[in-house]
Amino acid sequence: MTERTFSIIKPDATRRNLTGKVNAVIEDAGLRIVAQRRIRMSDAQAKKFYEVHAERPFYGELVEFMTSAPVVVQVLEGENAVAKYREVMGATNPAQAADGTIRKLYAESVGENSVHGSDSLENAKLEIAQFFTEADIVG
Repeated sequence: MTERTFSIIKPDATRRNLTGKVNAVIEDAGLRIVAQRRIRMSDAQAKKFYEVHAERPFYGELVEFMTSAPVVVQVLEGENAVAKYREVMGATNPAQAADGTIRKLYAESVGENSVHGSDSLENAKLEIAQFFTEADIVG
């Protein structure tokens, strides 16, 4: 089934000019980038996006990190896109990520792990809606 998922190329990756390399891994995995925008996430956007973690000790650091440099927000499309992109990203901890995954290739640490991807179809829809309208997405 063709699905859409949401991706963020995080500040640690954009700072190192890795957007093209990350996109190549995404596309080589059979996912299509149907919307993409480079933005500087505002404090309010980052707080809303990560509000699920608001009670966690790392929340403040996470918001600070995500607003520290530009990010690239994306809508990806493909067969089982949510699960496929989770696989392509690799484990949160780059030391445990499989060879060839984005995090194994480019992540610097658990905190600066280069990419975010939706963890469910429901969350993908919510996350996409925070940054894109249907008109932005060119399937």
